[in-house]
Amino acid sequence: MIDTLRLQNFRSYKDSSFEFGAGVNIVVGPNASGKTNLLEAILVLSTGSSFRARDTELIKFGAPWSRLDGFFGSESRVVKIVDSDPIKKDFMLDDKPFRRLNLERTVPIVLFEPNHLQLIIRGPQTRRDYFDDILERTQPNFRPLRRHFERTLAQRNALLKQSPAAAKKQLFAWNIRLSELGSQIALARQGLIDSLNKSIPKSYNQIAGKRSRAKLVYDSHFSVGSYSSRYLAKLEASVGLDFKRGFTGYGPHREDIVIYLNGQPAAAAASRGESRSLILALKIFELKLLEKLRGQKPIFLLDDVFSELDGSRRRHLVEHLKDYQSIITTTDADAVVEYFAKSHELIALG
Repeated sequence: MIDTLRLQNFRSYKDSSFEFGAGVNIVVGPNASGKTNLLEAILVLSTGSSFRARDTELIKFGAPWSRLDGFFGSESRVVKIVDSDPIKKDFMLDDKPFRRLNLERTVPIVLFEPNHLQLIIRGPQTRRDYFDDILERTQPNFRPLRRHFERTLAQRNALLKQSPAAAKKQLFAWNIRLSELGSQIALARQGLIDSLNKSIPKSYNQIAGKRSRAKLVYDSHFSVGSYSSRYLAKLEASVGLDFKRGFTGYGPHREDIVIYLNGQPAAAAASRGESRSLILALKIFELKLLEKLRGQKPIFLLDDVFSELDGSRRRHLVEHLKDYQSIITTTDADAVVEYFAKSHELIALG
């Protein structure tokens, strides 16, 4: 739980401070008043990185540095970013310095922002990033695994841009490593999808108010049980084609997580309201999973999504918000406050 936050030279903020209640906090202000920047600051202080920008973009234009200070219960947290080459970012947790935050040093947090409402209809990359981000925040080894796979993939792709005669001798070693790492990523994704499928059907039906069959499927090139060997064989067999196109055409970086509703891909068959119910069910799962695996309740950040939901879906969301510290941004306070008439903190910007 975050109690206080001070932003110095962060995005649009010169020097501002905020206090938050333990329950629902409603941040209201017109567009461009800094609402999303405030949520972004909480995310950076909690996890070490932004959901939408590089570190250099977090420093207020023209300023030499940016600093965030916050108290999470009894723990003090500081992030300072200095505009240098390369950019320098340092953390202080209870006056102890760190250069980066591993999973154990982060604060569990769930973000719900407007782009998530497009998760179902956007391309596979969007869904891969979303579910891989959940894995990074719940499994300590997944972030380094993902980075290692990306570096290995980049090395193989660099070889594919050379002449085949010069590069083929080196490819086999990279093929072996890529197949090993790819298998581990696929296994982690499948495990997450299996967990989701145990809870999302019931959660979706409660939110939608009708009985439907919601299911997620990992659309992989190979079965998870034999992924490594089959991926290696495919890499070997497709070398000629990969050289022609200049990149690796198969693997976890090309796969998808498909969401189905009543046996049909939701991207084509789900209505706008059904899609929103599916996203809400995913977010509720994310909250519960983080709480279970991290042993503490996550902070729930909602960036101007209330306006995108109808009354029944708002009420279902509110029912889950009561158990968590939540920080909600909106341009229309009346549209949100009526759902929290008994207990909320109001923070006005602009």
